[in-house]
Amino acid sequence: MKANSTGIENYPALLRFVKQRVATAQCRAVYAANEELLRMYWDIGRIISDCQKRDGWGKKVLSRLSEDMKNEYPKEKGFSVRNLQCMVQFYEEYNQELTMVKSVSTIAQPPVAQLHTEKAELHNYTITQPSVAQLPEYNFSLPIRHLHWTHNVILMQRVKDLKARYWYMMQCISSHWSKDFLTEAIKLDYYGKHGALANNFEATLPAVEAKSISSLLKDPYIFDMLTFTDEYNERDIEIGLVEHVQQFLLEMGAGFAFMGRQYHISVSGSDYYIDLLMYNTFLHRYMVVELKNTEFVPEYIGKLNFYCSAVDDVLCREGDNRTVGLLLCKTKDKVKAEYALRDISKPIGISEYELGQALPKDLRSSLPSIEEIEAEFDVENNK
Repeated sequence: MKANSTGIENYPALLRFVKQRVATAQCRAVYAANEELLRMYWDIGRIISDCQKRDGWGKKVLSRLSEDMKNEYPKEKGFSVRNLQCMVQFYEEYNQELTMVKSVSTIAQPPVAQLHTEKAELHNYTITQPSVAQLPEYNFSLPIRHLHWTHNVILMQRVKDLKARYWYMMQCISSHWSKDFLTEAIKLDYYGKHGALANNFEATLPAVEAKSISSLLKDPYIFDMLTFTDEYNERDIEIGLVEHVQQFLLEMGAGFAFMGRQYHISVSGSDYYIDLLMYNTFLHRYMVVELKNTEFVPEYIGKLNFYCSAVDDVLCREGDNRTVGLLLCKTKDKVKAEYALRDISKPIGISEYELGQALPKDLRSSLPSIEEIEAEFDVENNK
């Protein structure tokens, strides 16, 4: 069969466009279904809360309601006592914490819920912006309705500070954090670590880029997968991080790809080797990581600044943003670090790192071996 300009030869493009449209519709359907679920949970939480305050009943009624809902909707999940309590918390917490200073329409009542019933009259409700986050770039409406219910529950129960909670919400959305990753990030206090490192981003980058990078990097980095019982140097840490690259990338944050260790780069006929080279697929930029097994010394910045310039000229392609440098030291004096960065042209951050705690030699030697433990179990089992 002969192809023509309107026939078979254009079919791959046609198929691609149709598939893209279907994928877009599927994504919209998922987001719409999730938002509708949150609207329903918000209303159920409000109705229960109002009834509890008016009639004074407690957990026994929740148990009865849970059983009745499960019997009425056997295929529907989410009506356990615990989840009903979470719905109440969802409504009460945001309804009390968020002020009316700047009203933002977020979880509005769906049309089906605008009907009058014998037991309750449903009204339109909105979640407004919290006073703690009344900065122009803060919009509390976006995170809540675009998070899965499980993410919202984790944040309600584990993060009480609203500003910190908002930060975690935005990370979940922008970096596609799973609930397990979110739980671990809260446990490791990602919010407390981010934005604490010394840097010159505001002086060397546009405001939006500076903010994005500052929110991505942290201080300190925790490399608890590495433990050393004897003396070690930077090379030992590099090798250890490469051997545990999955944990390393998890600690570095979302979007990072590992490009190489002792990455070779040639400048004017001379060879140089970067400790660790990363690339962030979200920010579209390289990051040069230099490791130092000492406290911060101002001279380290000059070398890192040189590496960033070289990567910009040698490796960067069209579409790549400026390279960022990250210096990891055992300790740093913040004042010295800020002085060292003051007139540096390349965007650089300085952070500390912590390694896992290894057992002292004398303690390790006193612990029983695997063979001794197994032998002890055999003796106990034969009694």
